[in-house]
Amino acid sequence: MKFPGAEQTVSDLSKQFVSVIIPVYNDAERLKICLEALENQTYPRDLYEVIVVNNDPSQNIEPHIVNSYNIRVICESRRGSYAARNKGVLNTRGAVIAFTDSDCIPRSDWIEKGVKHLLNEPNCGLVAGRIEIFYSDPENPTAVELYEKITAFNQKMYVERLKFGVTANLFTFKNIINEVGCFNDTVLSSGDSEWGNRVFEAGYKQIYADDTCVSHPALKTFAQRFRKRIRIIKGKYKLGTLNFSPGLFVKRLFLPLIEAKKIIFEGKHDESLRGRKQKFKFATVYFFDSYVWTFGSLIITLFGRKK
Repeated sequence: MKFPGAEQTVSDLSKQFVSVIIPVYNDAERLKICLEALENQTYPRDLYEVIVVNNDPSQNIEPHIVNSYNIRVICESRRGSYAARNKGVLNTRGAVIAFTDSDCIPRSDWIEKGVKHLLNEPNCGLVAGRIEIFYSDPENPTAVELYEKITAFNQKMYVERLKFGVTANLFTFKNIINEVGCFNDTVLSSGDSEWGNRVFEAGYKQIYADDTCVSHPALKTFAQRFRKRIRIIKGKYKLGTLNFSPGLFVKRLFLPLIEAKKIIFEGKHDESLRGRKQKFKFATVYFFDSYVWTFGSLIITLFGRKK
């Protein structure tokens, strides 16, 4: 797919026009907080646009936001955030593309820092910024929130080891998308890793930027965590990247018991967990998460359909 504007070149930071793309599905209230943060950026307001892609045709979000914020709202009826992001890219004017999500809160210098890193690194294909997890009630986090705070969205590891960045906080050039192609919109999860791998395989550098930050709410419940894990497993299975074998299945049956013991009794993750109670909560979610992955992978491998 060719995207308009791919012929634009990148040069001086002060002249770069940035298109920020936000997919949204039935999340108008949190979207308002995101848009408020984007209205108060240190980057010149006349040098960036915000495009919201509504992925829920049954809900008209425009009355909630258009009158309050300087944005464009477009619709994508095909299900999935990657289809929505592709639709957004088709409607952009910028040589620089920034992605975030409706439940994220970008820092005031988010665009400025993201563009700076993108331009300062020769042959840069993407910049993945830090995603800072926050609790709904900082004084009383749930077990799942504690787990999310430590384990969710490790962008540095994603970039350095897995060669991608999560689209909750990602900068790239439109000409990179034009060269390697758009997101795979046949999957509901793992499309960002598949796209990032294509950028890496095309020979472009990938940068982790700790100072380019958005805040993201932690998942709160076991049900939310369960749905997320199953969605990721399905995405990896459809892409053919689900790492599963009988030997790995047997190994993962016993590994959670060993790791849970280390967490509770040997001080693993001590720097983030306060006291035995939080350690036990964290270990419980780890135990749950591991077995959802193990048995979910088994069931989807045996009975899933890739098409």
